Amino acid sequence: MSPKRSPLKRRYFLGFDGGGTKTDCVLADANGAFVAKSAAGPSNPLRAGYSSAWRALSKAADAVLAQRHLKPGDVRGVCAGIAGAGRESVARRAVESLQRRFPSARVEVTTDLAITLEAAVGQREGIVLVAGTGSAAFGRNAIGQTARSGGYGPWLSDEGSAFDIGRRALAAVVLADERRGPSTALSDQLFKWLDCKEWDDVVAAAMGKPDEVFPRMFPLVAKSAGEGDSVSRKILSGAAESLAALVGSVAERLEMRNRRTSIALAGGTIGRSEFFDGALRAALHRIAPRAYMVSLEMTPAEAAARRAARLAPHKSDA
Repeated sequence: MSPKRSPLKRRYFLGFDGGGTKTDCVLADANGAFVAKSAAGPSNPLRAGYSSAWRALSKAADAVLAQRHLKPGDVRGVCAGIAGAGRESVARRAVESLQRRFPSARVEVTTDLAITLEAAVGQREGIVLVAGTGSAAFGRNAIGQTARSGGYGPWLSDEGSAFDIGRRALAAVVLADERRGPSTALSDQLFKWLDCKEWDDVVAAAMGKPDEVFPRMFPLVAKSAGEGDSVSRKILSGAAESLAALVGSVAERLEMRNRRTSIALAGGTIGRSEFFDGALRAALHRIAPRAYMVSLEMTPAEAAARRAARLAPHKSDA
C-alpha cells in the first residue's frame, strides 16, 4: 500500500498599504480572491516610529488571519507598500520584521506609491499622485523607467498635502488675528475644530503631535472653501498647483509630459472637496494637457496582495 500523502498546505498572501494615517491589510487566497480585510493605525516608520509601525502591521495581519482561522505559517507571500520605504534602511528593517513574523513567506517591501500605481494601471505606464497626510507623485513609462517626486516629509517636502494645507490654514488665522492678513472664516471655527481653548493649546498640540493637528484642518478648509471663504480657496488653489508640479516633475523626467498618458489620483484629500478637486484637475491639465484621468482598479492593499502572490512559487507546497 502506498503511503498516504499529507494534505497540501494552505497558501495565502498578504498585502499591506501602510501610510501616515492608517494601515490597510488584505488577505488573498491561492485563487486570487480577496478573502479578508482589516485596518490598523499608521505604519510610516519615519512619522509613527518603528515600534508603532510594526505594531500596526502586526495588528492588521492578525485581524485578517483570525477572520480565516489561519496561522502565520499559512502565508506564502507578503508585499508591504509602506510610506517611507523609499529609504533603503527603512525597507530593509521592514523586510526583516515581516520575515520573522511570516517565516514561510517570500517578502517584498516597496513604497505605498508603487502599489498605488499598480492599483491604477497594473504594470502598464502611467502616473499616480497621492495626496493625503503627505504628498508625492510616482510614474512609470513604456520602457519601465520610473521616477518619483515629493514624499520626503513635511519639513522638506509634501507640498499640497493635508499637512501642508493645515499648516497654511493655521498660519492664515494667525495673520488674520494680528491684522497682518485678510480675515477668514477659519478664525471662527479653529479652536472648536481642534478642541482647544486658546492659542497656547494649539501651539502645544502642533509642536507635540503635528501629524494629528495639521492634517486634521483639511476638512475645515475644504468646508470653508465650499462656502466661499477666499482665504481657504487660495490655500486649496495653491495646494493644487503644488501637487500638479509634482506630477509635472515626474512627467518631464520620464518624457511623458506631451504624451497621452494616464494619471490616477489617490489619498485622503481626494474626493472630499468639489472646489479642491476642480482646482487640482485644472492644474494637472495645464501641466500635462494630453493626459487623461483614470480611477484605481482596486485598492492599493489589494494590489499589494496580488503582487505578493507573484512572489511565491507557482507549484503548491506538499
